[in-house]
Amino acid sequence: MLIHFLKTNRFVSLLLMVLRLYLGWQWLKAGWEKLSGSGFDARGFLYGAVKNMSGEHAAVQPWWGNFLKEFALPHVTVFNVIIPLGELLVGIGLILGILTSFSILMGLTMNFAYLLSGSTSTNPQMLLLGMVLLFTGNNAHKIGLDYWFIPLLNKIIKKAGTKQMSQSA
Repeated sequence: MLIHFLKTNRFVSLLLMVLRLYLGWQWLKAGWEKLSGSGFDARGFLYGAVKNMSGEHAAVQPWWGNFLKEFALPHVTVFNVIIPLGELLVGIGLILGILTSFSILMGLTMNFAYLLSGSTSTNPQMLLLGMVLLFTGNNAHKIGLDYWFIPLLNKIIKKAGTKQMSQSA
């Protein structure tokens, strides 16, 4: 009953818009600071996470630490681009309300990655608020560009599917 209310009530959509704008601003600001600063480098963060996978009360699980050590660190130059760019794009998507569900999903993925790496900061709060937006479905982006974009995208996909079916018949 509560989930139905959160997914359908038009006044809740206003509250969700404020929540979406807040999260969007947090992501946008984080990405912009990394892109416009003196050169973002994830290497220190990654080395710290790998270091925290050992000890009696390890903050990082070995499977995740091994992923960071064996994949992320050797490809840190790629991560130095996709982390700030991803944060910036998630922020833009949430602020504009375009591809909102995908933006939230990518934001949650980054939050989980940061948490798995042993960083707390604002990640638990952003994770919780992002899950609220994800679980409320379409009501989270009724006030935004998705209001027009999603029906257009559905129309294009349906048209492409119909065209493909007629060609294969």
